[in-house]
Amino acid sequence: MHAPYTPPTIEPETLMLAYRSGIFPMADSRDDPEIFWVEPRLRAILPLDGFHLSHSLARTLRRGRFTVTCDTAFSDVLDACAAPRADEEGSWISHRIQASYERLNALGHAHSIECWELAQDGTRELVGGLYGVGFDRVFCGESMFSRRTDASKVALCWLVASLRLAGVQLLDCQFITPHLASLGAVEISQERYLTLLRRAQSGAFAAGSSSGVGVAVGEGVGAGRAEAPALALPEAFGALLAEASSAGFSSSPGKLIAHFLTQTS
Repeated sequence: MHAPYTPPTIEPETLMLAYRSGIFPMADSRDDPEIFWVEPRLRAILPLDGFHLSHSLARTLRRGRFTVTCDTAFSDVLDACAAPRADEEGSWISHRIQASYERLNALGHAHSIECWELAQDGTRELVGGLYGVGFDRVFCGESMFSRRTDASKVALCWLVASLRLAGVQLLDCQFITPHLASLGAVEISQERYLTLLRRAQSGAFAAGSSSGVGVAVGEGVGAGRAEAPALALPEAFGALLAEASSAGFSSSPGKLIAHFLTQTS
């Protein structure tokens, strides 16, 4: 009896070159060994200084309903993102794509943010999260999932706060959805996206941004001076936790996140 055929992973160099060129891989189903490369005509981005933090979501953050971590359960997040959903026929995250991103994670190029809910017995359950690919001053969000109300939104709040602290300029969401639009995502042309992508890779910051790191959609984004390299997401996430601790919010760091995002939302 022969072992089932396992297609080779996409080479990390190929994947990173694709992202740096504005394209990304997808598959037709979970078990599909083939991939195809996507370059959308319209692209969704979430301007980092335009995140919409609702009053109810801010309350959820302050109450600390979820424990939030970074790169603690990358494979579990991908499993959850690839699981069947009521509004979708299948998953574009094939086993081959998942294995390829797990390899990127081991190399420090792909990251996840996880939301956990604590049970009375002290165990914790993964109830939401997201993952994506980071390079230069760019983070390409790939997918998110939620098993509790607001869990994926809380993960996104932590992502946005971490990316702002990291010095990232461009948060790519690939395709617009009503969910993302409600949080501040906007749709732009692929041509415009490539312009922003090149600027973020060059290290030029977005002029006219209240934070100096956000991405504007209009023509206000211009080439500026080069800055120091952006922090990797885990480092920025750790810096947020350290800042929360020094501010006396170690038991409820969500209060700091809510305050941080409220300043520019």
